[in-house]
Amino acid sequence: MIKIIKNGVVVTAADTYRADVCIENGVVTQIGENLPIVGAEVIDAKGCYLFPGGIDPHTHLDMPFGGTVTKDNFETGTIAAAFGGTTTIIDFCLTTKGATLKSAVDTWHAKSKDKAVIDYGFHLQIVEMNNEKLAELPKMIEEEGITSLKVFMAYKNQFQADDETLFKTLIAARDLGALVMVHAENGDVIDYLVKKALEDGNTDPIFHALTRPPEVEAEATGRAATLTELAKSQLYVVHVSCAEAARKIAEARSKGIDIWGETCPQYLVLDQSYLEKPNFEGAKYVWSPPLREKWNQAELWNALKTGQLQTLGSDQCSFDFVGQKDLGKGDFSKIPNGGPIIEDRVSILYSEGVNKGRISINQFVDITSTKAAKLFGLYPKKGTIAIGADADIVIFDPTVERVISADIHHMAVDYNAFEGMKVTGEPVSVLSRGEFVIRDKQFVGKPGSGQFLKRAKYGSDKKSEHESTTLTF
Repeated sequence: MIKIIKNGVVVTAADTYRADVCIENGVVTQIGENLPIVGAEVIDAKGCYLFPGGIDPHTHLDMPFGGTVTKDNFETGTIAAAFGGTTTIIDFCLTTKGATLKSAVDTWHAKSKDKAVIDYGFHLQIVEMNNEKLAELPKMIEEEGITSLKVFMAYKNQFQADDETLFKTLIAARDLGALVMVHAENGDVIDYLVKKALEDGNTDPIFHALTRPPEVEAEATGRAATLTELAKSQLYVVHVSCAEAARKIAEARSKGIDIWGETCPQYLVLDQSYLEKPNFEGAKYVWSPPLREKWNQAELWNALKTGQLQTLGSDQCSFDFVGQKDLGKGDFSKIPNGGPIIEDRVSILYSEGVNKGRISINQFVDITSTKAAKLFGLYPKKGTIAIGADADIVIFDPTVERVISADIHHMAVDYNAFEGMKVTGEPVSVLSRGEFVIRDKQFVGKPGSGQFLKRAKYGSDKKSEHESTTLTF
């Protein structure tokens, strides 16, 4: 069935214009005014924007952590993502020392099989870089299409890799066409500060933030940038939370280092004081890096506006307040790190960014979709509305006002980090490859309809920009 979306305003990272959009066999085939509608299903988008489906480059679904497992899996998490205007996620395959990379990928394929309602890809965590891992990497990148590698500089004795591993990963990525991602915090210093706080009897959630000060994030960010320069490689810094770290990225970029930065909506609208909520409620806001003092928000917004930070991930990692977060009562270091963010990522950036004049509407599209598509080997099939692109389209009403609440969200978790926040603008309908997942704010998708995406190598967007938009990966 041919679909034609009429009366909407198409918004891409570069343009804003009124046009009809024709969809056939899951891709956009025509864009223009007054397209013929004989035999087509007509979708009226009057009063709405047409955005390319959001791409969330940072999710943790069905992930084990701190003796428990995230509450949202690939079904509930992707349904919530779709309600929020996201049509593609990239999740993380966690690895362990001594095990093959393939075993981790197989595990995550099993977690996602027949569950996702939108398209998805994987990043691959690296905890060690030896001859065995080096031998496996080409297959992971060339055949599996997993073209991004994650290295943790924090979570000592759990996820943290040493600098030698990071440096070797950067060199391998340079040679194989992958993008290295880092969680940039100095895990050794954090480990010391946490132990000291607990020895002194400081056990409340606020000490999660106080033992992970912005200096340890900035130091690790700068160190990773220096190693990237030395390796002549490429780097993507996830969940930048503070001004100091954003400045390190800006400084590195000014030197010509190939480095990119992601922030998250929680760092743009929430602050460190939330961890001081009474009755252990501060535990709801425990994630890493932690929330910062409020003044950092203006710095992060400015970094997005000026292009020193380029993307917005959710760092979705949801744990129930009752039964999971409360594992850390009496010891903040045992609170599972993470929050439920995936559903509200797009709306918050629109409401707080575009609607309040902090960024343009085209920057909004670039930040929520296009730049991630380019960095992670999905462009031009994803990340834009263009002839030949997948028909991942969000019909977005910019006038709707709503209040975010756990009472009405679609995540499986028992609280919402943005509870009570008023936002303007929300997705009305969401199409993934031309099929409705959300229609008139109702879920009409099907678990298992989401496809695993084998992604192109880093830098492929520079080539594809000069080729036909019918290019497929």
